[in-house]
Amino acid sequence: MNKVILLGNVGQDPRMRMVDSSQVAEFSLATNERRSTRAADGSIVELPELTEWHNIVMWGRAAEFAEKYIRKGSRLLIEGKIRTRTWEDRNAIKRNITEIYVDSFELLPR
Repeated sequence: MNKVILLGNVGQDPRMRMVDSSQVAEFSLATNERRSTRAADGSIVELPELTEWHNIVMWGRAAEFAEKYIRKGSRLLIEGKIRTRTWEDRNAIKRNITEIYVDSFELLPR
């Protein structure tokens, strides 16, 4: 099973493009993880928050929604799949990217 659930904040306005007459929206999403550990004396020590950035891809009607309503700072709950793709750049260097392809989402209040 390939399923991802993310709750985070949009890092940039969606970039729009067309692929085979279908709209595609791409943007980054930041998720934060609160962390803590136990000290030798048994007390809990808070560690700095860990921020992870995810590349989000929306197709079709979801992309149209993204173009109209999703902006930098928007809070989103996303369900989707992890996809990794490889390509060669202009200099014949192999590149990899891991993306989240959105199946469903919910725009949340800030």
